[in-house]
Amino acid sequence: MNNSFVNTARLLGAGLRALLVLTVVTGVIYPLVVTGIAQAAFSGKANGSEIKADGKVVGSSLIGQQYNLPLKKGQTSPDPDLKWFQGRPQNGLGTNSVNTRYSLILSGATNLSADSGAVKGKCPDKPADKTLCAQVLAAKAAVVQDNSVPGYTVKPSDVPADAVTSSGSGLDPDISTDYADLQVHRVAAKNGLSVAQVEKLVKDHTSGRTLGFMGEPRVNVLELNIALKDLVAKK
Repeated sequence: MNNSFVNTARLLGAGLRALLVLTVVTGVIYPLVVTGIAQAAFSGKANGSEIKADGKVVGSSLIGQQYNLPLKKGQTSPDPDLKWFQGRPQNGLGTNSVNTRYSLILSGATNLSADSGAVKGKCPDKPADKTLCAQVLAAKAAVVQDNSVPGYTVKPSDVPADAVTSSGSGLDPDISTDYADLQVHRVAAKNGLSVAQVEKLVKDHTSGRTLGFMGEPRVNVLELNIALKDLVAKK
């Protein structure tokens, strides 16, 4: 009995010591080492790719934001605030009632296929139902109307695909240079700036292809609008 008790106590002691050592190594030392490496080598990504303005975090470079006017009485969806550059449509996100203001609860797309509402592979002029074709045509008409200002008329053929379609997550923070350029005249007119000033702003905030060959040149809308705000403040 005595030997059995001693052996059991010894085993329990060894188990407790192993538990303590593993807790310190895997629960304290390892997380601290990984966190330290992340902060030293990948600080921006480790902290959520934060974007700051006026000393405060205003968003992430990986998450898109909406630039809308306050809802008017009777409205179910807000109108875009046209003094700002607009991002891609957030169809999948904007139709749910949980996360319409990017609280990072949900993300998602419409799940409509490329031929949704199409007839013989083409989108009809007036789709009868609320399909992807109808959404795209309505979005294209809005882009043409919103961005046509005195002296500059947008044609339907000028509207790029990313101006009328949402991304898979509904949170895409970037737009194409074509879509950014299309908005230049409207943003200049709404903010009392010259077209040349706004064109330079877009050029300065255009990122090239990843590693020089992957993807397409793009513009981060949040970063561009922060720079626009600063430029307007200096007028």
